[in-house]
Amino acid sequence: MYIPKYFKVTDMQEIKDFIEKHSFAMLVTSHNGRPIATHLPILFKQNGEDFFVTGHMAYGNPQWKSFKESEEVLLVIQGPHSYISSSWYEEENVPTWNYQAVHLYGVPEIVTQEELVHDLTHLLKKYESHRPEGVVWEKLSDGLITKELKGIVGFKIKVNEIQAAYKLSQNRNEDDYKTIIEKLYLEDQGDSQQVAEEMKRQRK
Repeated sequence: MYIPKYFKVTDMQEIKDFIEKHSFAMLVTSHNGRPIATHLPILFKQNGEDFFVTGHMAYGNPQWKSFKESEEVLLVIQGPHSYISSSWYEEENVPTWNYQAVHLYGVPEIVTQEELVHDLTHLLKKYESHRPEGVVWEKLSDGLITKELKGIVGFKIKVNEIQAAYKLSQNRNEDDYKTIIEKLYLEDQGDSQQVAEEMKRQRK
């Protein structure tokens, strides 16, 4: 990912928090020279100084079979994004786009069923434990679990490289920066307002 110096993010805690918040990723691999992708939920984990991504996909999805021929895979994690009109600048310029994104490169492998169950347990806990009638792993019947496990494949990716970009108008002057935030709040789009919030947070 091309990242100009203004927009490069290197703070690992910031990156971990971002992935935790935006943990629906696009996994890109290659099969017979052709790129293929799947959109799926992931968990981002740290073990000592190493980082791992875990997830699962349908058994019927042929992408998991491409792991053997992929020396390295790419995970793309997208945050909020929004169009930025150059009419918001003090001086003449061209429009652009603000966004947040993280790319993770690593080596994939298929995990055991025990590892998959451990991963699914944590995934359900993350998204269900706060709900009054949350469907956590322990509440699922053995019959359903046995049936569903046959239909999915779990994987683990050891992360070799992390690229993170927050393109949030850091290269604009203070007046332009404040105006962009104000204008984004007026846009009738959820992502635009989220970008405004992120821009405010970055300047605190």
